[in-house]
Amino acid sequence: VEASLDKKALAVVVLDLRKAGGFTDYFVVCTGTNPRQITAIADAVEEKLRVKFGEKPHLVEGVQKSQWILLDYFNFVVHVFSRECRDFYELERLWGNAERHDFSGPE
Repeated sequence: VEASLDKKALAVVVLDLRKAGGFTDYFVVCTGTNPRQITAIADAVEEKLRVKFGEKPHLVEGVQKSQWILLDYFNFVVHVFSRECRDFYELERLWGNAERHDFSGPE
C-alpha cells in the first residue's frame, strides 16, 4: 500500500479475503492513470517488498500491456489497474463479501 501511494496510485483498497473463501488472504487493488504510471507502481511495490522483506513475487503478469499488472505473492495479490480495466473487472464487487480497507480517496 505504501509503495503504491508513493507513486500516486488512486483508489487503493485492500480486500481481506480470509473469511470470503478466496484463494489468497488479501487483494491489494489500485489504479494508475496511464501505462507508465501503472508500471511504475508495480515496480515500486516489487522493489519495496524485496528490499524491506526479502519477498519476490511468485508470478507477475500484464507488464507488456500495462493495463492490469498482477503481482502474486501467494498470501496476497497486488492488482495495478488502468481505470478501464478496473471498471470492467470490478474485483471489489466480485469479492463484495470481503472486508474492505480504503487507503486513498475514490478515483
